[in-house]
Amino acid sequence: MNQNEQDNLLLEVKDLCIDFANDGKERRVVDHISYKLYRGRTLGIVGESGSGKSVSSMAIMGLLHKNGHVSEGEILFYGMHADEFYRNGPANAIDLLKLNEKQLRPYRGSRISMIFQEPMTSLNPVQKCGAQVVEMLLLHEEMSKSEAKKRVIELFNEVLLPRPEKIFDSYPHEISGGQKQRVMIAMALVCNPDLIIADEPTTALDVTVQKTILDLLRQLKERHNIGIIFISHDLGVIAQIADDVAVMYQGQIVEQGDADQILHNPQHPYTKGLLACRPPQEGRPLHLPTVSEFLNGETIDFNEAETATATPNQDPEILLSVKDLEVTYPLKRNLFGKTTRKLTAVDHVSFDVHKGETLGLVGESGCGKSTLGRTLLRLLDSASGNIIYDGTSIDHYTPNQMRSLRSKMQIIFQDPYSSLNPRLTIGQAILEPYKRHNKGKSAAEQKAKVLELMQQVGLEPEWYNRYPHEFSGGQRQRVCIARALILRPELVICDESVSALDVSVQAQVLNLLNDLKRQYGYTYIFISHDLSVVRFLSDRIMVMQQGRIVESGSADQIYKNPQQEYTQNLIASIPQI
Repeated sequence: MNQNEQDNLLLEVKDLCIDFANDGKERRVVDHISYKLYRGRTLGIVGESGSGKSVSSMAIMGLLHKNGHVSEGEILFYGMHADEFYRNGPANAIDLLKLNEKQLRPYRGSRISMIFQEPMTSLNPVQKCGAQVVEMLLLHEEMSKSEAKKRVIELFNEVLLPRPEKIFDSYPHEISGGQKQRVMIAMALVCNPDLIIADEPTTALDVTVQKTILDLLRQLKERHNIGIIFISHDLGVIAQIADDVAVMYQGQIVEQGDADQILHNPQHPYTKGLLACRPPQEGRPLHLPTVSEFLNGETIDFNEAETATATPNQDPEILLSVKDLEVTYPLKRNLFGKTTRKLTAVDHVSFDVHKGETLGLVGESGCGKSTLGRTLLRLLDSASGNIIYDGTSIDHYTPNQMRSLRSKMQIIFQDPYSSLNPRLTIGQAILEPYKRHNKGKSAAEQKAKVLELMQQVGLEPEWYNRYPHEFSGGQRQRVCIARALILRPELVICDESVSALDVSVQAQVLNLLNDLKRQYGYTYIFISHDLSVVRFLSDRIMVMQQGRIVESGSADQIYKNPQQEYTQNLIASIPQI
């Protein structure tokens, strides 16, 4: 290491091992990982859920769960205030693992800050946003409340929050997801830290908001010369922000080095798989490569994958027709309960869905796409307009009529955990709609049907009696797909059904949806904020903004030649390598 590197060294992790105790048994989740982070640089740590990337960052902060502990290794922190740094020299590193809770407190939040994945659960819902950031200053800095408020509003300006004074006095639920994440970034920056750990800070955000957050972090790093550890499962996101990359798989770092080297000349099969399983920018393959194919050494014809194109549906027969649909929410009522102010979530929308096609519905959070999907199933009531299914208007169907119709219309929700009953085994969860609609002559026949479908969606039959918490996110989503498809519906609405998944698991689920469509002729409405995913799966795409359809056409037409500035911005925001 030359003198310049030594002077800029900020963090050094040496042979770190982390074990978790469950039922009296020790399980190693991080296995001898080592890396270095320098001032003014961003280290991207990438890997699937369960790879150990978030756990290792929690160890730096001293925030491991009570049943986890560091069994081996060192975490050497070189970040000091200027007077300490020049008095003692950079060689006097502090091993964070040797500090007790009281000794660690001055470092946590002040010199090392963390931006968590989900800002809604990280922010206190009963405290105003400004007060939560002021609290950090009062805890770590000697200043008055008025000075702290002034500093926080200045910081809200720096992280590009609109109307910072108003957001200072707003509760978390009153601002958007992107704004909440900016508040979290301001909280991380408020004490001028040396190191920021960003743990999947953009996973739950729209691609446009994600792009602005990545740009913001990059600017702040350069302006303040801080070091950033950026954790993600998506190498496309890592490519936008990282100077160096470490790839984690099953608790180990399998490859690390300069970002350009890792992204353009990967050596490990796992890294190659992570890069390949993202929907490509060019071409529409019939099958996305998966990580398991690379790890198993299967032969993959990339040229064929790049040039193959999905065959659009040629059947003109209309399955679903929507005419001038409007959905509103009351915002304010008077003393007599009459609505005096309302929000129009779906604003006079009209479109047709043909049998056997996949119609993609894309737009940012809050544009009304999920509201539209749920209204089509009559899970929400419309204010006006017509929904015509298979030639029959269903606007005035009674609950009993809708219950019968829902055997033909199903939905796969975004969060596979909250949409499954934790008290039911996955076999019972899949069987529930089958029994509810009186399918199958006997219990044995019903169970046989469930086991058959489990195999079709890639679930092992012996898992029938396991509960949802025993499965990964991708496996739970397969359970939800099986539950939606057991009645062999004609129309399936996929509401952000892959947005919460790792890119590798996402590829498996997208391939599964395509295979089932080709095998059984399902009709999909696929809702997402990610245009690259929508393009891979869809025959046609509709772009939604502020409750209206602003553009529609074939998937390739929308992706390659967008007419609206809004669509152009969505495409430009897709992370590219």
